[in-house]
Amino acid sequence: MNASTQDRSAPVDWDLAAATATRLVRPGPVVPRAEADTAVGRLRELAVDAEVHVRELTGLGHGLPLLPGEVVDRPGWVRAATRGLASLTDGVLPRQAGAFGGVMAGTAGVQAGVVIAFLSARVLGQYDPFTDGGRLLLVAPNIVGAQRALDVPGDDFSTWVCLHECTHRLQFTAVPWLADHFSGLVAALLGTMDESTAPKLRDLPRRLREADGIVDLLQSPAQRSILDRLIALSTLLEGHADHVMDGVGPEVVPSVTTIRERFTVRRKGGGVLDRVLRTVLGVEAKVRQYAEGAAFTGHVVGAVGMSGFNAVWSAPEALPTRAEIADPDAWLRRVAP
Repeated sequence: MNASTQDRSAPVDWDLAAATATRLVRPGPVVPRAEADTAVGRLRELAVDAEVHVRELTGLGHGLPLLPGEVVDRPGWVRAATRGLASLTDGVLPRQAGAFGGVMAGTAGVQAGVVIAFLSARVLGQYDPFTDGGRLLLVAPNIVGAQRALDVPGDDFSTWVCLHECTHRLQFTAVPWLADHFSGLVAALLGTMDESTAPKLRDLPRRLREADGIVDLLQSPAQRSILDRLIALSTLLEGHADHVMDGVGPEVVPSVTTIRERFTVRRKGGGVLDRVLRTVLGVEAKVRQYAEGAAFTGHVVGAVGMSGFNAVWSAPEALPTRAEIADPDAWLRRVAP
């Protein structure tokens, strides 16, 4: 590393982001110690059982080791999330020189910490393919809190969540090129951002009133093309996982229909402030991804079966475009005629 690189600050102070989020994170539901210990143990067990069912339904991952999930609390998820984000963006975002660069990194770290703290009370689980060879995280207080709010059976709901996250794990572990492809798209997108982006932020309030959102505001044509591919891939991954978690069926999750109905209402809920924050942070767009991706998956599976659908994992070129997510027959004509 040369001196000029050493003198430049990373664009986001992820340690400060983690510290900020940890200070702001809200406590989870009050659960007696014995009940909490039981819930943690069951989540670890159910993650293994869930992956067996996911493999049977999808045809992915046979022969891979069956591993439990990591059960964490909200601060544990914060630490894992910031570490994963740091790993994904390290060396990609442009560095800033001098003391001003350090100030900007600190500001970005605080802002990121606020976002992560908000999400820490809502994330039920996630699969991070970019650190420690892959980590499946299950956020116990959020799962317990959501199960109580929905008033559904505990094991059913925990299994349902595990089915979703285990599907994500198999997407990355059973498709060898997927993690590199995903991180490559992120790197390509972030790599288009440099100091020239800064002037666009000086009149941000007026620009936001005139734009559809900050994403549209900051996009060049090159960024838009890369982002379209990234959104299409994310929509596919989320929709496929949603399809699978319901598709395993009542033999595994007896109350699956009730859970889906109540959870869909919950995804749309919240007070005015919560809805505003969800929109600003892109959570509303994420909710649409689940529905659009599940509709694509269901249509293709209905037309050519799960084995035909699995052509999406054959190569990066076989992934659906954003237009094909909305028109799955176009994808079928191109990839699985």
